[in-house]
Amino acid sequence: MGLFPMAETRSDPEIHWVDPRRRGIFPLEKFHISRSLRQRILSWNCTIRTDTGFAEVLDGCAERPETWISARIRALYLDMHAMGHAHSLEVWEGAALVGGTYGVTLGSAFFGESMFSRRTDASKVALAYLTHRLRAGGFTLFDTQFLTPHLASLGAVEIARTAYHRRLETALAGRASFDPPGYCPSAAEVSQRSTQTS
Repeated sequence: MGLFPMAETRSDPEIHWVDPRRRGIFPLEKFHISRSLRQRILSWNCTIRTDTGFAEVLDGCAERPETWISARIRALYLDMHAMGHAHSLEVWEGAALVGGTYGVTLGSAFFGESMFSRRTDASKVALAYLTHRLRAGGFTLFDTQFLTPHLASLGAVEIARTAYHRRLETALAGRASFDPPGYCPSAAEVSQRSTQTS
């Protein structure tokens, strides 16, 4: 339906459904990788994993003074992950989880929920790997909910609610895979297959 859940605060027991007039999306073929981000991807000795620390990514995203991820919302996303509808992409330095993002998949739509970073550029690196994965898996819509300056710097845009709902209807009728068979990209592939800007 194009709605996404939020809580007013960490302790809010209610779920509020949001359908903004202007919606943030990432055009998957137009993710911007700056020269500095490309260098970061190529030089950083990190490991990218998916779905090995979903609960930890949730907790990392909620690790701030105020968060919309309440205990009830956390439990529901854990349930969706167990059902195979919610996924995490994680950035690891050795045994330390230093960044990541998570979202929900339906049809060929990926609904990005939140991200976090404990190292410089960790969330940007996570998004670069995520958009590469979504393209490889056949996704046609990457919903970011709201447009922030951080997301805009990477190529996200705003579209009207009616335009979003048209794209959503098409994406829900499609098919995509978050784990496409044989998918194992190198850092060079991730950094080169996106639109690079200075």
